[in-house]
Amino acid sequence: SILSYTCADHVDYEPIEGYAITADVYFQSESDYDAALIGTYDPLQWLFFNMQIGDIASDNSLCGGESASDYLGLQQIDDMTHYPNNDNLRSIWQWLYEGVNRANYMEENKSLLDFDNKDALYGEVYFLRAYYYFELVKFFGDVPLFVDGRLTAGDAGTLTRTPKEEVYAQIELDLQNAISSLPNSQSQVGRVNKFTANALLGKVLLYQDKFTEAAAAFDQVIGVYSLVSDYGSQFLSFGENGPESVFEIQYTNTSNWYDWGCPQCSEGNYGIIMNGPRGWDGPEYAQGWSFNVPVNSLYESFEEGDTRRDASILDMVAYSAATGANYTEGYEHTGYYNNKYIPRAGQSGAQTELNYLNNYRIIRYADVLLMAAEANNRGGISDALAQQYLN
Repeated sequence: SILSYTCADHVDYEPIEGYAITADVYFQSESDYDAALIGTYDPLQWLFFNMQIGDIASDNSLCGGESASDYLGLQQIDDMTHYPNNDNLRSIWQWLYEGVNRANYMEENKSLLDFDNKDALYGEVYFLRAYYYFELVKFFGDVPLFVDGRLTAGDAGTLTRTPKEEVYAQIELDLQNAISSLPNSQSQVGRVNKFTANALLGKVLLYQDKFTEAAAAFDQVIGVYSLVSDYGSQFLSFGENGPESVFEIQYTNTSNWYDWGCPQCSEGNYGIIMNGPRGWDGPEYAQGWSFNVPVNSLYESFEEGDTRRDASILDMVAYSAATGANYTEGYEHTGYYNNKYIPRAGQSGAQTELNYLNNYRIIRYADVLLMAAEANNRGGISDALAQQYLN
């Protein structure tokens, strides 16, 4: 809802000299474009719920938490009783469109200034817009599509959903434009390159069962990255942005960036605290809120001796018995916790619960190989290649 009232009697609006910069006159130099680009990356950090919801909505984990009413929106998603007014889904919708809006703001102002790095910079813009729209399509199907300018408050009543096929076509176009403009590598960690865009394009095509095109996109990435020898190490802080990393959302714990009620202030990862054990008193880990608890069938689906199991899922009963650690069982307790994204001692800062440094690994080289195997197999292209990538 919108509150209508006047503040005319209380606000004396006189812009301070030097601060009277509006969106219409912001872009005056290459550094202004670069700052706006960083602002377009920023909503990535707000998407901490995307991974939680993906797990909770599946059969891999239960919502958990303290009680059946704790984070009611997540509980509803777990039970498939959610409605359009679900708070968590509304937040995802709003934050993804904020990312789209920021990319479109840069598109509006593309022609104002020329500089040497402009094409490469806009390659990042197009990648980010494609990523935001891809997340929207995955969550909501048909969604409003706009690319020529920012959405304003006056547009809200006129928007209609665009068929997802058209949204996918725009995502593909943005990624093709990104691929043609981006460099092979970036000097700053976390910024996307040509291979990141090819990997995302392959995934987008695979979601549409365009197997031949997907395989061709993945071919551009295979051989550029490498698998780590210790699977679990890549989910620890020292393993971030490693040889297997194709695309990571970057977080930091160096300042009190995130505070209660301000996800837009986020530089730390709020989602990590969700996965930790309640009432924790023990080594290595830190206290959390016991959400997103893996189920036994997922744990048992790993073959004995598969090192990925213990790196992915923490058997808390066994760990507690071995170390003497104590914890409080939460709602829907399964005895298991998400070991990839669990709070660890010493990795938070400032407002402790909200500012973990853990990056989200969005696309790993292992993902690329597995998706390439799927494309080759399901597309009838080459079972030999599919087997090679699986191995």
